[in-house]
Parts: sequence; C-alpha cells; structure tokens
Amino acid sequence: MGLILDTSILVRAERHDLPIARVLQQLQQFGPDQETGISSVTVAELAHGIYRAASETQRQRRSAFLDQVCKEIIVQPLTESIARLLGRIEGEQAAQGISIAFEDLAIGATALALGFSVATHNIRHFQLIPGLVVLTL
Repeated sequence: MGLILDTSILVRAERHDLPIARVLQQLQQFGPDQETGISSVTVAELAHGIYRAASETQRQRRSAFLDQVCKEIIVQPLTESIARLLGRIEGEQAAQGISIAFEDLAIGATALALGFSVATHNIRHFQLIPGLVVLTL
C-alpha cells in the first residue's frame, strides 16, 4: 500500500514554506514507510503555478520547490493503462451525471492503478471516484 499525493497537499506546503521532508513526515500518520508518489499531472499543475507567479522571487521559489518535490518524491507517469482507467471512470461517472476535473481523475486513476490511496486537502472531488481510498491531513 502507498500514497499518491494530490497537488493540494504540495500547494499548501509551498505556500506555508514547509520542506518536503516535513510533508513526508506528516504522512507517517497513515502508516510508516509507505511508498509515496505523485502523478506526473501534479508536476504539470505545479509547473503551471510557476508561470502564474506574481513576482520573479515567487517564480524562483516555486521552481525550486518543484525541483525539490521531483527529487524527493517518485513521479508516477500517466501510462496507457492509467489513461484507459481514467477514461473508464470519467465515462461511467459522466453517464451518471457526475463531472470530475481531469486533473483529479488522473491523480485518482494513478492511485487506483497502483493500489494506493490519495492524500488530499480536496476530499470532495476524490470521493467521487469509485473504489478510491481518500485520506486527508
């Protein structure tokens, strides 16, 4: 069992100037020595934030933060099998009138494909993904 971190965990850490080691330490409450990763979609979301920064200082800080995230946390790729799972979930949920943001679906599908849970500050969206175990800090 392991954890996939939602972008919301990392955005909050960056905004509060928390080192990645501290975030990983906080995750120990869900079980010691769990494999922890992020989706490649989270890398894209964090990179997006770099280019929306209000100042050059903020841009540099966000860029350094993303570099540290990628150095300390395994980045799980969006593989063909994950993409197919994502498409299935999106289609099945849409048929029931449930809409889930693509980014959240990709992160959730990554976790499901690996047999992992998702750690998030945004439980509302992830609870819409059938079979996904959602944890919050």
